[in-house]
Amino acid sequence: MSFYAAPIEKLMEEFSKLPGVGNKTAQRLAFHVLNISKEDAYQLANSIIEAKEKIKQCSICQNITDVDPCNICRDPKRDEEVICVVQESRDIVAIEKTREFKGKYHVLHGAISPMEGIGPNDICIKELLERLQKEQVKEIILATNPSIEGEATAMYIAKLIKPLGIKVTRLAHGIPIGGDLEYTDEVTISKALEGRTEL
Repeated sequence: MSFYAAPIEKLMEEFSKLPGVGNKTAQRLAFHVLNISKEDAYQLANSIIEAKEKIKQCSICQNITDVDPCNICRDPKRDEEVICVVQESRDIVAIEKTREFKGKYHVLHGAISPMEGIGPNDICIKELLERLQKEQVKEIILATNPSIEGEATAMYIAKLIKPLGIKVTRLAHGIPIGGDLEYTDEVTISKALEGRTEL
């Protein structure tokens, strides 16, 4: 038996499909939408439709964009000899916020995960290899997540690229700034020791 009218139930069902949104949050979002003005509701719906219709993948780096090629690929100030490989487009935003990286990017749109049925052909590795044949790249920085899938993906890509004579590096992993050693897990401490630098 449903406690809500069918349109509210449907709205809650759709919200609950979003990542990180459980039943309670879906309920809160649905009732929020009901309480906003009709104009605001249409604006929300139109924003979703517009994003779905206008956003595409950059033909060079596979980043999500509304122009092709994307703004980063078109930027002449970027170092074309260094490509940072990330799992998702949102990872680019995290790196860009540091204002430290001046190269270009390549987005895989996932990671190799046999448990989920995701193999090398299901993410944008082929596009990266095609790109390396066209561009003069000196270094690939593998910035996949420090998870089992991210590590497996980085190792797989490194094995494909090293024979091309391109330098392959991996983002350092270790103890976060402000972290305490006593609360840090063994794998993170081990990676921090491996990636230690001279002062």
